[in-house]
Amino acid sequence: MNILILGDIMGPSGRKVVTEKLPSLIKQKKIDFVVVNGENAADQGVGITKKNAEEFFKAGADVITTGNHVWDEKEAMEFITSEKRLLRPANLIKGSPGEGSGIFVSKNNKKVAVINLMGNIFMKKCDDVFKSATDLKKTIKLKQDADFIVVDMHGEITSEKMAMGYFFDGKVTIVVGTHTHVPTSDCRIMDKGTAYQTDIGMCGDYNSVIGMNKDNSLKKFLKEPYTVKHYPSLGEATISGVIVNADNETGLAKKIEPIISGGCLQSTI
Repeated sequence: MNILILGDIMGPSGRKVVTEKLPSLIKQKKIDFVVVNGENAADQGVGITKKNAEEFFKAGADVITTGNHVWDEKEAMEFITSEKRLLRPANLIKGSPGEGSGIFVSKNNKKVAVINLMGNIFMKKCDDVFKSATDLKKTIKLKQDADFIVVDMHGEITSEKMAMGYFFDGKVTIVVGTHTHVPTSDCRIMDKGTAYQTDIGMCGDYNSVIGMNKDNSLKKFLKEPYTVKHYPSLGEATISGVIVNADNETGLAKKIEPIISGGCLQSTI
């Protein structure tokens, strides 16, 4: 079982690289299931529209996860209720539209659960992420409720994401971090068999400041006057994420491989 997870898709350049390259990547790497984080896909680099989501599904994504920018495009609050393949963090404040987890069927007819969580530290206010994770670990069990389980932990700090990895080790197939838009070089299989990476980066233009125009970003940090609203960098984008090969018998990981392709970063595929 080969599962591909792509990091935050950032603005127009990120959408372009994913919709153009994902179909061939699926074919080349014999991918059975695809999860992408789409919360930054809209033109301004925050939020996701219905059209964005439809483009990703057409390109081969099976599930779209999100994070703190999920409602920045207001239409998402409406179409997320009918589009079950679009998730929002499970620990958003009670009563939020949509679902934070789901069980889906892969291309090879396996049941894959996807859980979307959001950290509590330096993030928008949401319910206790470890309490929500505890509840989900009890209700979605590996090889009982699903053949494989993928967790997207959308968070700001490395320690919180690493702790979540250990919390789920041996209970899920994969835990990956998203949100910071910078890939970490710590992908590995943990002691009890769960594949892990602290942050899988972004699909966007890395000739930028986490996907936003670098000149405008510098003006903000230098406290210089700027008249243009913050906007995404629109250069050639890089695809960034991981491929995990998982065992059909145990549901745990056998191999994790970073994927960084195109743009200004060195390609690994």
